[in-house]
Amino acid sequence: MSTHVATRAFEILLVEDRAADVRLTREALKEHKLLHNLSVVADGEQAIAFLRREGVHGAAPRPDLILLDLNLPKVDGRQVLKAIKNDPVLQHIPVVVLTSSSSPEDVESAYALGANCYVTKPVGFVEFGEVVRSVDCFWLSVVTLPPRKR
Repeated sequence: MSTHVATRAFEILLVEDRAADVRLTREALKEHKLLHNLSVVADGEQAIAFLRREGVHGAAPRPDLILLDLNLPKVDGRQVLKAIKNDPVLQHIPVVVLTSSSSPEDVESAYALGANCYVTKPVGFVEFGEVVRSVDCFWLSVVTLPPRKR
């Protein structure tokens, strides 16, 4: 395990439309006790506005990590992923696809669009928490992330 010590809070953007999954993610992150700020948006349109700091998201923090569901209202998660990875300001941000789909086509398309990893959400509460903690631990404790761009 890394001995990495956070000198600032990690900024995490969760793009998730299911309130239960948002709640589970918050709980799992809280248990890990890493210094972090979690921002949540419920659809792909809000995600893009948040990342581009448009409208009500003008003062949004730049995330160090994005947890992205694929099946979102308004703008699909695949379109959000494509927008992120095609934007020179955003493309360096790691995107973890965290979705209920285990479809090989979804896995393949997510990686083709530039996802940094693909995780299928487990159904059970305990298992879901373990997955989120594992993702959190890997991306925020083990990996060296690029400096946050303004």
